[in-house]
This record gives sequence, C-alpha cells and structure tokens, in this order.
Amino acid sequence: MNLISLSVRTRFLSVIFLLLWGTAAQAQTKTFTRQDTLRGSITPERAWWDLAYYHLNVKVNPADSTIKGMNAITYKVLTPNQRLQVDLQPPMQIEKVTQSGKELTFTRDGNAWFVQLDQKQTKDAVNTVEVYYGGKPVVSKNPPWSGGITWKKDANGQPFVANSNQGDGASLWWPCKDHMYDEPDSMQISVTVPENLMDVSNGKLRGMTQNNDGTRTFHWFVANPINNYGVNLSIGDYVHFSEKYKGEKGLLDLDYYVLKENLEKAKVQFKDAPRMLKAFEHWFGPYPFYEDGFKLIEVPYTGMEHQSAVTYGNGYKNGYRGKDPSGSTGWGMKFDFIIIHESGHEWFANNITYKDIADMWIHESFTNYSENLFVEYYYGKKAGSEYVIGTRAGIGNKQPIIGEYHVNHKGSGDMYPKGGNMLHTLRQVVNDDAKWRNILRGLNKEFYHQTVTTQQIENYLSKKVGRDLTPFFNQYLRDIRIPKLEYQLAGNTLKYRWSHTVAGFNLPVKVYLNGKEKWLEPVTTWKELSGMKPGTELTLDPNFYVESSRKESI
Repeated sequence: MNLISLSVRTRFLSVIFLLLWGTAAQAQTKTFTRQDTLRGSITPERAWWDLAYYHLNVKVNPADSTIKGMNAITYKVLTPNQRLQVDLQPPMQIEKVTQSGKELTFTRDGNAWFVQLDQKQTKDAVNTVEVYYGGKPVVSKNPPWSGGITWKKDANGQPFVANSNQGDGASLWWPCKDHMYDEPDSMQISVTVPENLMDVSNGKLRGMTQNNDGTRTFHWFVANPINNYGVNLSIGDYVHFSEKYKGEKGLLDLDYYVLKENLEKAKVQFKDAPRMLKAFEHWFGPYPFYEDGFKLIEVPYTGMEHQSAVTYGNGYKNGYRGKDPSGSTGWGMKFDFIIIHESGHEWFANNITYKDIADMWIHESFTNYSENLFVEYYYGKKAGSEYVIGTRAGIGNKQPIIGEYHVNHKGSGDMYPKGGNMLHTLRQVVNDDAKWRNILRGLNKEFYHQTVTTQQIENYLSKKVGRDLTPFFNQYLRDIRIPKLEYQLAGNTLKYRWSHTVAGFNLPVKVYLNGKEKWLEPVTTWKELSGMKPGTELTLDPNFYVESSRKESI
C-alpha cells in the first residue's frame, strides 16, 4: 500500500481525533480532588446497594432551559446500611427525597448527595427512594465532547434539544448512581414537553399522555440494562419513519426520527443502518437490544451512542462531516461515519460496558476497529486493512491509552486509532479469520449486558487466542512506544529482536524476505536465522502496528 498524502492525512486525522476526544492532553495533567474520588470510586455509600430499576419522570421546558422532575430509584440491599449516595451536579438541586411516603434528610458534598434512610435496610430487601429535583442544567459548550444540554432551534424556529454527557456524567441533568459499574436492569423514562414537540428516548414507546396544560408526556421503556450516559432525551419537531430488519434474533424494529425538512435526505442516508446491522451481526453477533429496538434520532450535535437511541448530526453526508476518517484512502467516504461508529457502540459500550472510565478503550478501540470491519464486509479485506492503516496518522503516542482508576479519569485519545490498530495487529497474530470472528462474537456472548474491567477482556483474549497477551496489552495500552523490529543482515544470517518495548514483549510478526512471506518470533534479545541469500531485503507486513530498523552493526 502506498503511504499517500501523509501530511494531509495527519492534519485531518489530528483534527478528527481531537474533536472525538476533546481535551485529553489537559486531562492527563489533572490534579485529582475529593470530588473526583466521590464520582470515580465505589464509595461505601454506593457499594451496599445494587441498582434494579429507574423511573425517570421529568418535565423539560425549552422556554427557560429548565428541567424539573423525579427519579424513583429501586435497589436491592446487598449489605444493610442507612446512608445512600445519589449524584447530581450544580446548578441542579435536589429538592426532596422520600421513601415509603416519608420525607428523608440529606446532606451534600459537592456533586454527591448523601441520603439518611429511616426505614431499616435488610439484606436482599428491594426498596425505592424518590428523588425530586430541578434547575437549569449545564449547557454543553461543545457537544458531544463537553457534557450538558444543548438548547437550539431548528430552521423553523422550533426548539431542538438534546443531552450529551459521557465522561462529565449523567448527573449533569438527572439524579442517579453516577458510576458505570452498576446499571439498572430496566428503566422507564417519562418526558414531558410542549405539545407541539416530541421526545425520543431509549427503548420502546409505551404511550403518550396528552396533558391539560399545553404539554404531553412520552413514556419510554428500556427492557435491558442501560448505562448512565446512554440515557437519552432528544426533543424536536420530529417526523418518524420506520422499517423492519430481519436479523439473527428475528425481526428488529428500526425507527428513525428527523426534522421535517430532512425527511427525504434521511430516507436515503439512513440506508446505512440496515447495512451496519448486517455487517456487525456478522462480526459481533446479534444486536444486543432486540427488545428495545434500534433508533436513529437527529440532534443538534454530531452524534452519540445512546443505547437503542443513537443520535445523529452528521449533516447527511458520508465520511465524518464529509471528510474521510482514514485520510486519503477513500474508503471512509463509502459510509456515514456517525451511523457506523456510534452504532458500533451498541456492542462495545452499551452491551459490554467499562466499570471504570479509565478502561474506556474497551468502548472506543473496538468501535474504531468496527469501522474497518464494516469496510471489509462490503468492500473486501484489503479495503478494510487500508482503512485502519490510514487512521494511524492520527496516533499521538504522547500518553497511555488507559487512564487513572477510581477518579473518573479517561486515558489518551489514542484509544481510537491506536486501539483499532492494536486489534488489527492482534488479528494478524491469530492468522485465522474464522477464529478471529468467533473471538469477537464470543466477547459479546461472554460479557453480554455486563460491566467489565480491562483485565477481564485481556484474560478472555489471551485464552481464546491461545497465548499470554499480557506483554502485548502492556505495550499498547500502558506504554507510548511503538515496538521496533531491529535487524541485521550479515552474510547468510539474519539477526533480529524487539526494542522500544516493555519487558517480555514477544509479538510474532510477519515479514517478507525478498518478497517471500516469513513469520518471525522476536523477543527482546537477539535471535538468529541462517540461510539468507546475499542482498536479502526485509519488509514488514504493514498490517502490524510496529516499526523496523536495519542495523549495520550490533
């Protein structure tokens, strides 16, 4: 493959991944506070109870940018305790908390609110607290890369409202257990809006109530576990169209909600949705939320992976806002980036969810990698490889991919392109496409609707690949160096080793000796291979994310 237009690719991809990630470099130098610990750790006031169910019932008023309502939190007692942590960020305020009809006392420590329970909490009991709240939530300055609510108007002057809050927290706009380790088993979302508007949230629409005050309430029900940041409200003057997709688990409802003026464009552009499902069900297994359906919803920002309610704002163009995410390969212009990437998160983010945001690579690396698998499914293996290799220009190698644990700290934005290339490299090691596909499908089966740690994913992949991948993941997730294959060709002997690596790095690599394929098993000390012909040239297989360096002497 030609290394085409590297400088152009680098400039464009740097912009793409900066936008995708926001201010990752600034986050790396952050000084952590008590609030970071309260948000990012499983505190004693969180650990004793297990989320079972939310009923979020809110009224959204675009006229004054306020949200007011109640969240009923149903939980199971694991270990009896009388103090419970609920999270809600200013300027939102908790107004009242009740249990069994009795008002409770509570105190506040920054974003964390501690409720003192009067009712005796007994092991295995299932109880509910009702949290009443309201206020003007934070307005997102750069959605979706900064958290908050976006209050816009459409071309006809109608309100156009949506949330985006990954990383910054769902507690920006509703009170919840704002840590990713625990998810409710199901959830009801009731959203009241002006009667000329529609709310589209997660799951299936159970009904709509016409109120007598010029509003109406939309009742959505999510039948599956859902992560906090995946909970969605999208409010606008929408029109709706739909279709059925015949998938691996039967018929899947596909529902699309767009602004009226974009209906005809959406009917063309959203054809990528069934194409996505066909490719990703092949690679990853059944869509994980058949009971909740799949929706694409137009919003006033680029898009997000809200579970069963993927939000879309890519301008009805292929690529990422009309640009190729893989540089100049051209393959990125064959599909709508937001539809494919954000929908890929249904498997990696919404089905398999990190417990701690430090492990966000589990979401973003696999989903970045899903883009080239989509390309491969429709345009061939060579095309998919060119796509993922084309994204390498966006890799910075300035900070590790994994962040700091227990303080709500995400790692480097390299989790996108570097993570995707790490998985593409691992596929080369497996060297068996059927086995690799089974590994990916097995991941979504093994960890179906679960929150997980990096270690669980590493252990699973090591077991299924059939080799200890600890050094491999230490290299790509926890180190910033690119492995370098150093070699010397002297006489009839090839000497080679890995350098710029962690201890014990032993990645097998495919090379070409005078154009003939050869697998090497380098380690961090020199190895030898005899029988070389004079003038032998060594070339790395470009599918491996590694470098090489020829040494004249060692």
